[in-house]
Amino acid sequence: MTSTTTGQHRADVIVYGAGGQVGRAVVTEARRRGLIVTAAVRDPGRHADLAGDGVTLVRCDVTDPAAVAASAPGHAAAVSSVYTPDTPSADFYTAATTALVTGLGRAGVRRLVSVGVATTLETAPGVAVHDDPAFPEEYRTFSLGHAAALDLLHRSPAELDWVVVTPSMDLDRTAPGTGRYRVGGPQVLGTRIAQADLALAVVDELTDPAHHRQQIAVAE
Repeated sequence: MTSTTTGQHRADVIVYGAGGQVGRAVVTEARRRGLIVTAAVRDPGRHADLAGDGVTLVRCDVTDPAAVAASAPGHAAAVSSVYTPDTPSADFYTAATTALVTGLGRAGVRRLVSVGVATTLETAPGVAVHDDPAFPEEYRTFSLGHAAALDLLHRSPAELDWVVVTPSMDLDRTAPGTGRYRVGGPQVLGTRIAQADLALAVVDELTDPAHHRQQIAVAE
């Protein structure tokens, strides 16, 4: 990926939700690969440790299109790994995705790599994991928020080159990365992936984009 320059700001990627576990893993992997990162969080005071060599910490409400538009200029791409327990899933992911599509468009950022959830993957054509009648309702509600976000991306302007990288159901946050992963379409691919390997897949889609305007699954 080639860095871009706007005024005094030079960065390869802005990571929205950089303070979360997956977001931090993405920042770590991006820096390991030599990318210059802007870490966007709601409360920089809670995540001061993110700032450092090659990482600039900024405040951004990802549900506010103006805030996204203000934070994004000068970046070659964006990553979304956002979550909040404070707002119903459908409301939050609809607002965040709308703000990202709008704000990135205003800022001229054309590549968005978003992190999805396994429960939105298909077990049969048109049938998601969360459509199983036995699937717990509280988890289905959360999954439907991600599904609504995916629908918004499918309807987004053609200029936005997005991909939703979706990990397996068992996202192992403590296992060391293997340095490899399998990738498939929007169907359930496997049962497990290490968080570090998910981050690897996300950064691969930044440095060498291979999938465009689609959901993909990644697994060990």
